[in-house]
Amino acid sequence: MIDYQKILSQNMIGVLIDVLEEIKEHGINQNQLYITFLTKHESVKIPNWLIKKYPKEMTIVIQFEYYNLKINKKNFSITLSFNDIKTELKIGYSSIISFADPSVNFGLILQNRKIEKKLNKNLDKDKSKEDNIINFSKYKKNQSK
Repeated sequence: MIDYQKILSQNMIGVLIDVLEEIKEHGINQNQLYITFLTKHESVKIPNWLIKKYPKEMTIVIQFEYYNLKINKKNFSITLSFNDIKTELKIGYSSIISFADPSVNFGLILQNRKIEKKLNKNLDKDKSKEDNIINFSKYKKNQSK
């Protein structure tokens, strides 16, 4: 049986890798890249203080200040500043839930079954906490020029 979901997910990760390669080669310019990933996924290496702050998932923004972007076959690493503390993150592609560039109204949700199972397993039933959903309509590019 053809696993269309797996093929689609691999190709969407390929899009992210191409975007990261573009950023590495040419810079981010006016774009901004939001990447949401599972913080406790086995392919993620981030400091414990970030895991405590974001125990399930985290969204990083690659925009103005980033360093040491390295792209590998299974993951990428990047250094970002959190409250003026430069921190290296290693993020496996298999941990990524979604990525988007609201400056051009583009985004992809990765529908990987493994990610969905882990996400559903780790979510609290307490819905009173703030959602980590980004409403991209707030970030639409101003067309009135």
